[in-house]
Amino acid sequence: MQRRSLLAATALLALPARARAQEEWPPRTVTIIVPFAAGSSSDIIARAIAQSLQQSSGKPFVVENRPGATGEVGARQVIRSAPDGTTLLHAPISTWAINVALRPNLGYDPVTQLARITQTVRTPNVLVVNPQKVPATDLKGLIAWLQGQKGKAAYSTSGVGSSDHLTMEMFKQATGTDITHIPYSGGAPATTSLIAGDTQLSFQNLGSIIGQIQDGRVRPLLITAEARSPLLPAVPTAAEAGLADFVVYSWQGFGGPATLPEPLLRRIHGAVAGALRSEAVTGKLAEMGFEVVANSPEEFAAFQGTEIARWRHVVQVGNITPD
Repeated sequence: MQRRSLLAATALLALPARARAQEEWPPRTVTIIVPFAAGSSSDIIARAIAQSLQQSSGKPFVVENRPGATGEVGARQVIRSAPDGTTLLHAPISTWAINVALRPNLGYDPVTQLARITQTVRTPNVLVVNPQKVPATDLKGLIAWLQGQKGKAAYSTSGVGSSDHLTMEMFKQATGTDITHIPYSGGAPATTSLIAGDTQLSFQNLGSIIGQIQDGRVRPLLITAEARSPLLPAVPTAAEAGLADFVVYSWQGFGGPATLPEPLLRRIHGAVAGALRSEAVTGKLAEMGFEVVANSPEEFAAFQGTEIARWRHVVQVGNITPD
């Protein structure tokens, strides 16, 4: 018996480090790369997941912000990392899908160079207007008002290639309206512009605009979700407002290097999905307007493919460039 135990222990020590990591994940400190600044939605969600994983595993989880080039800097760091499960990525729709559709010279490929672990959350966008500048109280009235403006109306976004930017471009294509794009360096300045009247309308994430809606500083006309939100029960969906086939979510995803071994990927997926479904994390995210998804790697990969195709079509029809 002693000899067999010794042989087993020797065999375990002889296993490659990658194999031992699969058995023990997390074997040591795990770094979650967020390719945007601290305080962004990607960062806040990643920290909530990291805290839950640290509590359940007893191992350290560190969130590291690597902003730059609309997510490319952080994504490339994860792509170059060892596929041992100790360097992971949490990033938004732009990093996973929109960049591919919008930027022909993108320096990374999120389809072939990143492993898709799980889509973490999603949130719809809300079409809001400045109530002092726009008299419309519904979609029909807004379209009539926009047509009367003859291209003089402007919309604010959190930046070129953001979810709110391409959602408005999709809106323009669906309604045949002409609206000038004014990009900002984030959702906060875009909302400030709207409230000040420098721009007249915007699509913003539910969680980021709910406070301004409740305060009456902006007027919501529709939400791009499949069903009405409990946070805004009186606001119609796009379909209810008269805009068919206009379900849009801004979403986030968890990934790693493309060469993550399958058993390790499954282990990480189970841990991350468990953290997302925990009462503490789900409750915190719901307060921010996010719905937990926690789908399988296969479901995430399939969804990513449909999103890339969808936004590529919007970009091509609108002749949208990244500059």
